[in-house]
Amino acid sequence: MRVNITLACTECRSRNYALTKNKRKHPDRMELRKYCPRCNAHQIHRETK
Repeated sequence: MRVNITLACTECRSRNYALTKNKRKHPDRMELRKYCPRCNAHQIHRETK
């Protein structure tokens, strides 16, 4: 039940991280606070398609 997802920065929209997640435990879109090298700061990254 694990699927591949991509996390994109909410500020600059660059896709920085590729992860896997369990669809049963997290059915909604994930949001994590991670480092964005393009913004040079920690930003909220949201799951994209």
